[in-house]
Amino acid sequence: MKIDWWTVGLQAINVLILVGLLYRFFWHPVAAVMEKRRKQAHAMLDEAKTKRDEAQAAMLEIDKARAGFAKERDGILAAARADAEKAKATAAVSAKADAEALRSKVQVEIAKDAASSKKARANEAVALALEIASRLAARLDGPAVETVFLAWLVEGIKNMSPEARHAVGGKDVALSLMSATPLKSPQRAKISKAIAMAFGAKPKITFVVDPTLIAGFEIHSPHFILSNSWKADLATIGKDLRNES
Repeated sequence: MKIDWWTVGLQAINVLILVGLLYRFFWHPVAAVMEKRRKQAHAMLDEAKTKRDEAQAAMLEIDKARAGFAKERDGILAAARADAEKAKATAAVSAKADAEALRSKVQVEIAKDAASSKKARANEAVALALEIASRLAARLDGPAVETVFLAWLVEGIKNMSPEARHAVGGKDVALSLMSATPLKSPQRAKISKAIAMAFGAKPKITFVVDPTLIAGFEIHSPHFILSNSWKADLATIGKDLRNES
């Protein structure tokens, strides 16, 4: 058998090339990865050991804290018992003072209720008196009563300030004259003339019926209200009676 050394040599070269390629592109990267993994594993072990040591130290601190808590708890309980005894004694004194204060407050409230009831009864009496007076006044309505209230109305106009009277003399100033009952044409003419003379002007007058006046008149304008009626008089009387009661 004859050996072909060229063939053997070429195969040896191929083997060397293959080994070189495997070392460069397989064994070297794999070895680097394994070394990296080894270092990471050591780092993890070191970190785990550090954390275990920290945990042991924390457990020691917890044990110390528990011992301190127990001691502090005993102190707190002792202080709480002492405070409870003191609070019990103070509460007895405070309860007595509160009872006295409550009794005084109740007496004050009773006095207020009595005064309020008295005032309420007085207001009821005033309201009844005004109702009776209102019904009686309503029976007095007539030409004579109208003449008296018109005279009072004119007197009220004359007693107004010059500025207020002058304001009615302005251009297009309108007045509303309110009466308890509808007025006939002669009555309207008479009243309009009296008002014009009192103001020294001729304002436009609108006549309005308001039965709540009972008797008398009211003048309404953008600048003032002039009341001269049983309703206004009774309201004034009621206010005075309530202030006196």
